[in-house]
Amino acid sequence: MSVDTVEDISDDTYVLDLLTITLTPALPWLGHQVRCEMDGHLKEAVDLTRVTCNVIMKFGPVKMLDRWYPLPDLLARMGTTLSGDPRPPAGPWKQAWILRLPETVPVAEHRIRLRARTGNGKNFFALDIPVDFRRRFHPSRTNGGGGSRMFHSQRCSSVTPR
Repeated sequence: MSVDTVEDISDDTYVLDLLTITLTPALPWLGHQVRCEMDGHLKEAVDLTRVTCNVIMKFGPVKMLDRWYPLPDLLARMGTTLSGDPRPPAGPWKQAWILRLPETVPVAEHRIRLRARTGNGKNFFALDIPVDFRRRFHPSRTNGGGGSRMFHSQRCSSVTPR
C-alpha cells in the first residue's frame, strides 16, 4: 500500500486542528501493521468514547463501504484501542495507534473519506486518504519501504507555531 497524501479537509469550525499525521512504515502493506500518529490541538474537551466516524471507501466510482462507527469500535476493527485520556481537555493532543491493515481489501487504488463527529454533534475532523493497495507484498527496504512518512495539515490557524 502506498499513501500519497492525507488531506485534512476540515475548516476552522472543526474541533481538532490537525498539525501532523505520521505513518510508520512509510509504505505499509496489506495484512501488516502501521503506526499512525496524530498530533494536533483540541479547541475544546472531547469525549473520544462518544466520537463517531463515517468511513467511506471508494474504488473508482464504486462505493465499497459507507458506514458509521463509534471511534472505539473502528479502532477495535483495526486491532487497537483508545490510548491515553479518553476525555482529553482543550489544548495540545497527541494520539498514536498501531493499526492492522486488512488482507481482504481488493488490490486497487482507493479513496477513503474519514469524517468524525463529537458526541454532541460537532465536526471533529475530516480526512481524505488516497491509498494504493496494488502492492500486496512487503516493499523492499531499498525501495523506500522503511522509515516514516509525515503529512502536515494546511490548516492550523488557532495554534501558535512551536
